[in-house]
Amino acid sequence: MLIFATCMPVNFFKYQATGNDFVIIDNRKNFFNKNDTKLIARLCDRRFGIGADGLILLESSSDFDFKMIYFNADGRESSMCGNGGRCIVAFARRLGIIKDTTIFTAIDGPHEAKIEASQISLKMQDVKSVENKAGGIILDTGSPHYVSMCKDLDNLNVQIEGSKIRNTSPFLEDGINVNFVDPIDSENFAIRTYERGVEGETLSCGTGATAVAIAMHASQKTNRNCITLQTQGGDLEVQFRSKDASYVDVWLRGSVRYVYEGTFENNF
Repeated sequence: MLIFATCMPVNFFKYQATGNDFVIIDNRKNFFNKNDTKLIARLCDRRFGIGADGLILLESSSDFDFKMIYFNADGRESSMCGNGGRCIVAFARRLGIIKDTTIFTAIDGPHEAKIEASQISLKMQDVKSVENKAGGIILDTGSPHYVSMCKDLDNLNVQIEGSKIRNTSPFLEDGINVNFVDPIDSENFAIRTYERGVEGETLSCGTGATAVAIAMHASQKTNRNCITLQTQGGDLEVQFRSKDASYVDVWLRGSVRYVYEGTFENNF
């Protein structure tokens, strides 16, 4: 039963991971109405709300340290968010739920994570297939991704080009995240990402960085299994092992920062 009383103050915390920012709420008492998409969208709105790429709830779990529930900025619950996963790990330590290591659960299953100073490493799900389709490379790293090569990344209109791919068949119904990548060398790749649910470019995308690293290896653009992705918000590192046609032991690593905290009311 929801106990979200009218005008009850709710504490929130703002975190960012290489520019990918989130509103995070401790929902272990199950007071937050997860069906209130309008409230979630308002909280994420950058002009009329707190402003974020998504909202994350931390909840209790009987089998793991905690449970992560992620909502896109449009207010709808979504698939796994890699940078959000790293942020909620920092939040869990702030709450005293964990120390420097954890295993938590999310919509795509359990995740291991470890904290080293400001760097947080998150183990992603295995990637079972990488396929060439609709002019790009398609794979699922907890969220579906489309990867496309781009020679002039700085001048690319990601809003227009990303929206064009995301809103065409066969991706129109469920949507897909669109990544544009420009190789720097065999270990470093510059990327920009258009995210579904945000319906625009974000400064960084953890599952997108993971997708690009694996896509570059699968397409033989690199033979390295530790790759740096240069996003608009900072660098992310992805490590993995290739096994037959799949990828295992996939780890996403990068910085996480606490930004601020505050309160809002249900009639926000």
